[in-house]
Amino acid sequence: MRAFPVCWRSMKQPDKDADKARSIPVAQFDAHIPGVDYGQLDTLVGYAVRRAQIRIYEDFTVALEPWNITPQRFSAMTLIDRNPGIKAIELANVMGIARSGVAIILNTLEAAGYVRRLGEQKDKRTLALELSEAGRQALREISGAVAGHDARVTSSLDDAQKALLITLLDRVGVQPEKPVV
Repeated sequence: MRAFPVCWRSMKQPDKDADKARSIPVAQFDAHIPGVDYGQLDTLVGYAVRRAQIRIYEDFTVALEPWNITPQRFSAMTLIDRNPGIKAIELANVMGIARSGVAIILNTLEAAGYVRRLGEQKDKRTLALELSEAGRQALREISGAVAGHDARVTSSLDDAQKALLITLLDRVGVQPEKPVV
């Protein structure tokens, strides 16, 4: 029986287990193992996107390990930087995640000294958000690492192919006007 590689980094780990998770050896994900018949899976866009996402997530995790930044934290930092004063509720909407999920992200970024909540209100969801100076500096460094990561994972594509892939994925991600029955 063939042993399939396991990708421990692609599994969601709570932050408290992050150091433990980093110490577990990572077998690199192989999106297509020779000799395995994938059947219908090879014709499904979702399956292909998921295989690519696992590889991209693995590389991202390694590239951003010095900052303990996940894709969600990077997205939040970028959105807060580009939209000063955005509220947590709005950020959750833009990111397409639950308000409780954005609260966890913001608490982590706040504890790292990267994000500040502005105002005196008791409900943290309604406070305006901004990056601290440390957050802006970290985001500059992180953005450079993310650019390097993106160049690595798209190195088999030329600029036109990369732009086309982004366009096609954006089109796939748009909600159809009528549900398909």
